[in-house]
Amino acid sequence: MYTLKKSLGQHFLVDENICRKIVQALQQHPFQRLLEVGPGGGALTKYLLGLPGIDFKCVELDEEKVNWLKQQYPALQTKIIHHDFLTVDQPFSDPFTLVGNFPYNISSQILFRVLEWKGSVEVVIGMFQKEVAQRVVAREGNKVYGILSVLVQAFFDVEYLFEVHENAFNPPPKVKSAVIRLTPRQAIPEMSSERRFFVLVKTAFNQRRKTLRNAVKSLYTPEALKDPIFDKRAEQLTVNDFARLTFTMK
Repeated sequence: MYTLKKSLGQHFLVDENICRKIVQALQQHPFQRLLEVGPGGGALTKYLLGLPGIDFKCVELDEEKVNWLKQQYPALQTKIIHHDFLTVDQPFSDPFTLVGNFPYNISSQILFRVLEWKGSVEVVIGMFQKEVAQRVVAREGNKVYGILSVLVQAFFDVEYLFEVHENAFNPPPKVKSAVIRLTPRQAIPEMSSERRFFVLVKTAFNQRRKTLRNAVKSLYTPEALKDPIFDKRAEQLTVNDFARLTFTMK
């Protein structure tokens, strides 16, 4: 068998029903190319390999798991990329779908990676720690609405699909999990530049208890800061509000 590495946040999915539910959710949007992140013990991988007519690849950092997966599933010999997902090159030149029981210790970084690849990613079906999943789908006014919520929702429609009990994993994590789906937005909010948008959102939420005027004053002229919207706090602004405010930044 294989060993489980705490340092890599390894909690392997073992519940076959959950695997089938993830595959079912995947198949609601047609795709030709599929990348699995962190196949681990192959619970989900064995179902993905069985999908007809799909160009399948998976990325796994742990060398022991890479070797084990190749032994268990010979079809993976040419499909598994032994690399860190956070630094791997984009695996397909054409649009692709992304799926994974994402390691919880790097789940936010995985989402930022998805944002880097957003021009090529058709759909993401991802298992996250429940709290992270809730942050991604949270709307303005919610106490967990923050940087991840705004940046992801600017470019993707987000859906909270279902929750997963700790006992669906080996070893069981100390937290509950949830599966969410990201689908590229048909209409991305107009913004002066993505770089400005990212800077504004991160600056605003880094001091989320302050009014927006105090949190982002370094980014605007005193004249621009007279706009009444700056009386609000970051979590009260919609994604569209943040996009609109990029046009008056210094």
